[in-house]
This record gives sequence, C-alpha cells and structure tokens, in this order.
Amino acid sequence: MSLYSIGEVARICGINPVTLRAWQRRYGLLKPQRTEGGHRLFDDNDLETIRTIIGWINRGVQVSQVKALLEGNEAPVANGWVQIEQKLLLVLQEDKTQKVRQLILELGREYPAENLINHVVRPLRTRLSANISTSYLLGVLDGILIEHAVMSMAAARKKPGVKVLLAGWGEIDRTELWLEAIVLSHQGKHIDLLPEPLADPHFENVKAERILLWAEGRMTRAHYSKYLNWQQVGLPVELLGSAAMLLQSAADEESAAHSAEEGDPHDKYLT
Repeated sequence: MSLYSIGEVARICGINPVTLRAWQRRYGLLKPQRTEGGHRLFDDNDLETIRTIIGWINRGVQVSQVKALLEGNEAPVANGWVQIEQKLLLVLQEDKTQKVRQLILELGREYPAENLINHVVRPLRTRLSANISTSYLLGVLDGILIEHAVMSMAAARKKPGVKVLLAGWGEIDRTELWLEAIVLSHQGKHIDLLPEPLADPHFENVKAERILLWAEGRMTRAHYSKYLNWQQVGLPVELLGSAAMLLQSAADEESAAHSAEEGDPHDKYLT
C-alpha cells in the first residue's frame, strides 16, 4: 500500500494541511503513521477516510459530528452550516471582536476554506446586509475577515505556489475580493490583491501566471468586448463573481441552441 506525506495528501484531496492536522489532533478523525523523524504518513485507507469526511462536510455536517458518523453511531445532521452561521452571529452580537477573530481562526483550521466561505460567511453577510440595524455587525465582521485574508495570504507565500493577481472590475462588493483571497490562499496560491476595483483594467504588462477578475451583475458590451480581446491575445484573465456565472449561463444556452437563428445568447446578459 502506498504511503503519502501530508503535503501530498493535501494536493491529492484538495485540502489544507492545517485542516488535516486539526482533524487529527482535535477530533481524532485520522490516525496517520509516523516516520522515525515524526512526520505523518497516510495510506490509501486514510485518503478514502479524508474523502468521506469531505463528503459529510459538503453536505453540511459539522466536523465535531463526523467521528460518530464514521463509526456509525449517529445519524447525519443536514443543517450543520446553519448552526455554524448562527454560532458566528451570536459571537458577533456579544461585541467581543477577539472572540470573533478566534472563532473564525478555529473554523478556518477545521473546515475547507471554500466550504466555510460559501456556506457560512457569505450567507451571514447577506443576512446582516439585509437590515440597517445590523450594518455595524457587518462592518465588524468584514474588518475581521480582511485581517484573516491578510494572514492567509502571508501564510500561503511561505510555500511554493502559483502567482495570482486578484482584482475587481467595476462596481462590486469589495469584501468579496478578500473572501476569494482566503479561498485561493488555502489552495496554495500566492495572491497579489488590488483592494480598489478597476474601472478600465489593462493587464498587458502584468507578471502573473493567472489574473482573476471579480465582476458582478450584467457586463456592459464594452466590458464583454474587452474580456474577449484578452482571451484572443492569450492573457490569462479569468472572470469570477456573478458576471462569470451569467456568461456561463449564456454559453450553456448557446451550446443548447445549435442554431444561428437564436442570436447571441450573451446579449441577454449584457447591458
């Protein structure tokens, strides 16, 4: 049976080594072997266990409940993400920012960053932004999330990784840039983040292996034309955010139409 280092397991399973250590130390979910020097070694059975754990977490099960599930001693709880979101909200309402920082740090160790951001942080921000009475809490949360993003980016740069430029385009929710930076950093990317959105980006002289551009809502025809030009000249520009999802929907419609009479499906997603 093959043996893998924690770094190899992280690459194979797409999960941060910090999270693997937390699953082992705090929850006893993993029992890797050790080299004479004390380094962890995982086998194929461990990889299967890790994939099972990820599957439970993707379904909204809290990591604290996973061990019982693996042992067959407990039924799954489907609303785990909602419970974590509520826990974070309650700590925010105590107005003790250090407790919020500590909780986000702990959650960041225990859960894959993408799951935590998409299933807890983004829903909570939407919830807080819906009411003017909670705008202060949203501001506190955003400040702490930006701090967390800076720490995540700094930690990622200590190891080899792909250099990525992350920027916003036009009117956007700026905190979304920092949330995306957290996710990318936990994937091992080296992020250079431009905190101010760009009105008219020019990337011809940018030295980055990938350029990720966060845009929201319907793109203008001028923006879409500019984006197509980047693609045509081979610039490594990728769209993120709702603008990217709208364009993908248009591309899917175009593929399904199979007819020039249908026109350009992108039109309905442009202004």
